[in-house]
Amino acid sequence: MAVHPKKERVLVMIKPDGIQRALIGAIITRFEQTGLKFIAMKLIVPKAEQCWAHYNKDEEWFLKKGARIIADRTEHGVPIDKEPLEYGKDIIRANVDFFTSGPVLAMVIEGNQSVAIVKKIVGGTEPTTSDVGTLRGDFTVDSYALSSLDDRAVRNLVHCSDSPEEAEREIPIWFEKGELINYRLVQEQILYDVNLDGILE
Repeated sequence: MAVHPKKERVLVMIKPDGIQRALIGAIITRFEQTGLKFIAMKLIVPKAEQCWAHYNKDEEWFLKKGARIIADRTEHGVPIDKEPLEYGKDIIRANVDFFTSGPVLAMVIEGNQSVAIVKKIVGGTEPTTSDVGTLRGDFTVDSYALSSLDDRAVRNLVHCSDSPEEAEREIPIWFEKGELINYRLVQEQILYDVNLDGILE
């Protein structure tokens, strides 16, 4: 059965850099201001197996990313000592190391077009090329080139699901079904009700 548009869900995780830089409040506020609804939230230290299941990348992805790393290393005169596939896998290894280094705040957010709205607020994956006004564009300065030269994960504050289908796959990795709370916000009447019945006395 198709999910009603108002019930679309997205997984959002404030990564260890966002936690350590005390940006939880600023990040959550940006989502709340849109009218989206938090239906689950918890502070956890991820396990490595959760992270590998979460990233769920295939060989084509590893090869594409590995080729980019080789190009960065070539441009900066850094030696190349691995095949593209291994450089690509190193990205996920680095992300797993980063995700498991300290607490993250995992959240499920619900509402009409929640995935698209959250992606717009978060911004592009690379902070230095992310638009002004986005979380990554406004609150951090990292780049793909620097992170690959330093052999670490890019520090971009937040993970968010890339599509509604991806959200449905990711959410059970981090939350039990019973942890997702169904409830109504008063503001949903303003956002969604057709006639705004009951505002005038």
